[in-house]
Amino acid sequence: MTTMTMAAALNAALGDALAEDGDVLLIGEDIGTLGGVFRITDGLKDRFGAERVIDSPLAESGILGTCVGMAYHGLRPVAEIQFDGFVFPAVDQIVTQVSRLHYRTGGRVRMPLTLRIPVGGGIGAVEHHSESPEAYFAHTPGLRVVTVADPQDAYSTMRAAIACDDPVILLEPKRRYWGTGEMDTSLTADLDSARVLREGRDATLVAYGPLVVTALEAAVAAEDDGIDLEVIDLRSLSPLDRDTVAASVRRTGRLVVTHEAPGSVSLASEVITAAVEDCFAHLEAAPERVTGYDVPYPPAALEEHHLPGIDRILDAVDRTLGRRSSREAA
Repeated sequence: MTTMTMAAALNAALGDALAEDGDVLLIGEDIGTLGGVFRITDGLKDRFGAERVIDSPLAESGILGTCVGMAYHGLRPVAEIQFDGFVFPAVDQIVTQVSRLHYRTGGRVRMPLTLRIPVGGGIGAVEHHSESPEAYFAHTPGLRVVTVADPQDAYSTMRAAIACDDPVILLEPKRRYWGTGEMDTSLTADLDSARVLREGRDATLVAYGPLVVTALEAAVAAEDDGIDLEVIDLRSLSPLDRDTVAASVRRTGRLVVTHEAPGSVSLASEVITAAVEDCFAHLEAAPERVTGYDVPYPPAALEEHHLPGIDRILDAVDRTLGRRSSREAA
């Protein structure tokens, strides 16, 4: 067990996968000599060579098209998109090829492809550099969509994604890259399960990716008001672990879902729909969602108001409890 940043944990996972399996290779813009814009691949080209850590041209569609060919012939490519907003030129390859080849070929062709995308805001960057595109991919059958929240989860999930025979989109919360935590390389993760990070009795708070830390901080703050929050890290966005959420809501009777992406037609919408279908009779109040607003990602000076914070989350918790929020009154 060692302490490291999430960025270092991701680097370790990629390095261990390259060392253990000669079919694994990395491809992306500036991932070799530079080590990636966030240095997630730092030093890997020196260890494994330019034929396995490949600097690609500035062409996201070409990166994914190349990965399709690699996976078709039995390799396990791991592609990096520099920033979330740059993935859109590659959506055609992801949706029409990557997600469908297994189904289209009657199971004869697998797509063991991992697509890494740094996502989310909070670093003072502008649109195209701070977005949350998870709903586009979670809507596409044939893709697994997962995200991580701490160094241990980052290492274990990355290893599981690379070992998986399905195409996996791994969303890395860039503002959490430099957060530290304990990491054990012997621990494994699956790609299907949510996790209960904190047990509570009064309401269920569901988050994922960059907002897991915020949700845990909100739960600590809620203690001052005598509110005991249960916090779930969703982890897998497609498929959803409906059972874990439903079991929690059956205990607490209340549900709040938070994420950075806009709220309309979102993961929060899907989680709440699932909870209504699975445990409607146990809900004691209408579920709440606390999300980014339905606008293009704002300039850096405004992102503090755009991103869900502790006060907005606790206001939603208060509404589910039928309490008048002291924060709203102020």
